[in-house]
Amino acid sequence: MQQSFALQKFSSLEDGPDSCEFQSPQTQSSVASSVGFHDISASSQVHLVSPIAATDIAMTSIDELFKGVGNKRKLDPLRDPNEIYKSARLNGSQSSRQARVDDEPSQDDADIEAGPAAPPDEGDDDDGGDYGPSLPPEDEDDGAEDEEGRFFGGGISAQQREILDYVDDADGQLNFKEEKIDVPWLRRTALNFEKRISKNAEQRAKFEDDPSKFIQSEADLDAGIKALSILAEHPDLYPEFARLGCVGSLVGLLAHENSDIAIDVLEILNELTDEDVPAEDAQWGALIDAALEVDLLGLLLSNLERLDEKEEVDRNGIYHALNICENLCSRTATAERICAQESLVNWLLRRIQAKESPVGQNKQYAAEILAILVQSSAKNRARLAGLDAVDIMLQLIAPYRRRDPEKGAEEEEYMENLFEALTCIADEPEGKTKFVEAEGVELCLLMLKEGKLSKMASLRLLDHATGGPSGAEVCTKMVEAGGLKSMFTLFMKKNNDGQTSEHLISIFSSMLRLLPANSAERIRTLAKFVEKDYEKTVKLVRLRRDYASRVSSVDGSIRAEQARMSAEEKDEMADEWFSRRLDAGLFSLQTIDVVLAWLAAEDGGARNKIKGLLAEQDETLAVVKQTIEEQMEGMDGENQDTKDTRDMLTTLAQFLQ
Repeated sequence: MQQSFALQKFSSLEDGPDSCEFQSPQTQSSVASSVGFHDISASSQVHLVSPIAATDIAMTSIDELFKGVGNKRKLDPLRDPNEIYKSARLNGSQSSRQARVDDEPSQDDADIEAGPAAPPDEGDDDDGGDYGPSLPPEDEDDGAEDEEGRFFGGGISAQQREILDYVDDADGQLNFKEEKIDVPWLRRTALNFEKRISKNAEQRAKFEDDPSKFIQSEADLDAGIKALSILAEHPDLYPEFARLGCVGSLVGLLAHENSDIAIDVLEILNELTDEDVPAEDAQWGALIDAALEVDLLGLLLSNLERLDEKEEVDRNGIYHALNICENLCSRTATAERICAQESLVNWLLRRIQAKESPVGQNKQYAAEILAILVQSSAKNRARLAGLDAVDIMLQLIAPYRRRDPEKGAEEEEYMENLFEALTCIADEPEGKTKFVEAEGVELCLLMLKEGKLSKMASLRLLDHATGGPSGAEVCTKMVEAGGLKSMFTLFMKKNNDGQTSEHLISIFSSMLRLLPANSAERIRTLAKFVEKDYEKTVKLVRLRRDYASRVSSVDGSIRAEQARMSAEEKDEMADEWFSRRLDAGLFSLQTIDVVLAWLAAEDGGARNKIKGLLAEQDETLAVVKQTIEEQMEGMDGENQDTKDTRDMLTTLAQFLQ
């Protein structure tokens, strides 16, 4: 009964016309849409005389309605919708939100369109106002709603508006106070945290086979863990946090059956131990000591082994665990304790060997942790050497002999960390032995010839490997492997940067000091300085002039500052002045003079050549002796290495008389 329904809707219009006529489907659609109603279907032609008549017709059968209907009447020309819209907009005395009839109907036209009545002639309407449905009253909530309980203009009901007004008033009246983070707060939080742990443990044990029964307690525990992150902003509470036993409870959750809970704990521990936390040493120590007492390192290892890096969440968990290890290494004693965990170190060594393309963040981070560990203490370096870390790392850097890692990628930092770790290990006697056994000298010499980015790193590694009293084996191996040609070819290149020259000079100094007297290796090394009319010796003296000039300039500035200072002020500035002299090249100058002293002491021709070159600047071997004596004065410590070095320098100074 679609037609009957439409008739009823039109009969309910408040200000509808007394009579209207459906002329055609097109006209029906135009008129109905102008007053906000849907189109009436079909091609029926129905004449409405009045609302009452409409009701009578609605009750008439369909057959009777269509009796006597003749041909369709000719359609009146339709008006352009844009013209109607413009007409409505230009009528300034009427509301643009209301339905209107724009033109007066013709008196001669017996057919009147359905919709609101046309406005009367000017003067006939006392109100002179708008037509169509009336606007909702502004201040009367009851009258402002239509039949369906909605505002015409606001989009919300009166009840909804009342609720919003109440909330706004309440917000204005309430004064929120920031919670004070202090010891009482910590005790309340700790108690709540312990309750959540206990509740979760109880429900897990009780409903072991039905996770839905304990999932809510697990969510509460997760929220309790994350709430502890605010402690990172209040490190003064760390000692009390440890005293309450919460550190032990927190660390214990690393063994939780749900790995997501363990990962949350890793993230919180990472935040609490981060170097950016403004904690004093005592506060930080209280937290770390409490964590280590409940086997933090063992639980870290268990999580490193159980988490699957194929999953992003687990991969992030491993990253947090490695970050905790880095944070712990800020204290030497703790770093040594980490390195004593052989299983943990072996995991790190396995991780850096994992095949990845490209190198991932965690692989790079594992290499960085190893580098940090060996930088921390000699004890750690010896431990890593004993675990064959040298051989493993040499195999990992070997591919960079022919190719460079991607610039700025994780792989570049990965390679640098491997070289850094090797360089530190090679400082120790055990590391030097392992370096020679694993053919590290040969690999570095190849990198000097073929390498690009690895070239400088390999030269630095050789410098550290040959240094120290135990470097004789490395020096001998270097000569046997044909390293003299590579070294001196690189030394004689023009435009070498400062680092390259410094490392080469240091290697020469170590070789002249450590190669056995009258050995074939030592004779071959001395011959390199003599060949081709002492060209290498000449290069050494010229480098000395450059460094001496720079150090002399800094010394002049320091003397000018000292003239205006008291003795106490000079003492305060002593370290800064020494640092400035080192930056100017003091160490390189001292190393060059040691090499020149060895040459002058062992070869008469070299001695005369050096004296002649110094004379060009009105200098003698006395300047070399002065530098060596200054070096002896600056030596501190009474260990065997220091004594041996001092004895060597004393002997060299005597040859320069």
